[in-house]
Amino acid sequence: MNETLDTHLQELRRGTVVLACLQLLRTAGYGYALLEELERRGFATDANTLYPLLRRLEKQEYLTSEWNTEEARPRKFYRTSEAGIRLADTLTQDWLALTAAIATLTEQDH
Repeated sequence: MNETLDTHLQELRRGTVVLACLQLLRTAGYGYALLEELERRGFATDANTLYPLLRRLEKQEYLTSEWNTEEARPRKFYRTSEAGIRLADTLTQDWLALTAAIATLTEQDH
């Protein structure tokens, strides 16, 4: 693909990864497992994008976190906060409205 197309696709996907994280983290999870789950569900991203996003959402109080030190390797588990659930619900409704609006632009039977 060309660089301009890559930039547009990246912009289009950026907000969807935020929404996907908020939805998936309604059940607590840690970064690497979240990366794998996002990939499995079609939201491919990389660690250099995901970890800063998780920290930003936590700072904005849309995620909470706690360390699990019971295993050999400590892991930071994130969970969507009440504010994050409200945000996810709002973003989902807006996404559905946008999807419907775009569908009207792409219908073949004008």
